[in-house]
Amino acid sequence: MNTRMLAASAIVATTLLAGCASTSPGYSSGYGSSGYGAPQGQRCYDCGTVVGIEQTGDQGTNVIGPVLGGIVGAVAGKEIARRNTDSDGRRNVAIAAGAAGGAVAGNAIQNRSQGDGYNVHVRMDDGRTTVVHQSNLHGIRQGSYVRIQNGVARPI
Repeated sequence: MNTRMLAASAIVATTLLAGCASTSPGYSSGYGSSGYGAPQGQRCYDCGTVVGIEQTGDQGTNVIGPVLGGIVGAVAGKEIARRNTDSDGRRNVAIAAGAAGGAVAGNAIQNRSQGDGYNVHVRMDDGRTTVVHQSNLHGIRQGSYVRIQNGVARPI
């Protein structure tokens, strides 16, 4: 969690500093120049420059899904065993099996809901900043000029 906070803070700071950058020799603030921004002759509402890419999912160990799944599975196993057997040994086995099955299911649900992918941070031509989540980078990297269509950044 601390890594995510640190990465988010770094991206925000980079975006803020990039907006405060002064024009230096060799850079031009106009469109169609040799500096950053839209390539010559192009200016669109949904185009911009990638200022950061953050990988999401499968970072660190998150135990909330398996723990909650295990609790729900154990309760369900206990209830089923209570109704169907009068043996304490069978009840204990049913509770353990329910907890194990619930933990596996909770882990699978958590992994599916998090989804692996990338948060692509884009500084739009009109000065806005936006973040799109996508599963494939389509060859883009930091500094790439992209168009955002249907919630996906693609290189131009």
